[in-house]
Amino acid sequence: MQDQTPPPSPAEHAAPELVENVTPPASAEAPVAEEQVADILPSLTEQLRQTELKAAEHHDAWLRAKAETENVRRRAQDDIAKAGKFAADKFAQAMLPVKDSLEAALATDNATLESLKQGVELTLKQLVSAFQSANVTEVNPLGEKFDPNKHQAISAVEADGEPNTVINVLQKGYLLHERTIRPALVVVSKAKPAA
Repeated sequence: MQDQTPPPSPAEHAAPELVENVTPPASAEAPVAEEQVADILPSLTEQLRQTELKAAEHHDAWLRAKAETENVRRRAQDDIAKAGKFAADKFAQAMLPVKDSLEAALATDNATLESLKQGVELTLKQLVSAFQSANVTEVNPLGEKFDPNKHQAISAVEADGEPNTVINVLQKGYLLHERTIRPALVVVSKAKPAA
């Protein structure tokens, strides 16, 4: 039988000095790797520390912004509540002299008809002034075209002229800043039937 030994590898054919030159000694390789790791580690550690500081700074800024937003929202809610609660303050102050005048008229024992009439006229002027300061305007639409946004028709009467014209005002209406707070009660005209 033949001897079956594996063929020699190329490294076995090479000269012993060449094999030694191909593979570096283990002791020379270790210091190079340790130097690279030693150089990389401090820079990575420093970058991580800087990133953590920035993250903490951003988190702190976010918390402050969130707290400020909450404070602004709370102040706005307080302002809205106060505005609703004290919205009539200016108007109420304008109405106080009207009340004082009415009470003075009732407190007078020997008032004549003429003095009462003058007192009521002065009180009416105070009331009109209070309405003007609060932007409350009167709607007296006699002779105007009927407007369902400002008028409330009680009845329609046959009359000469254009139909849907206000011919009688039963009660004046009022607007607050151009918004109807009470429509005028009116009678409007309608066309006469053809003969």
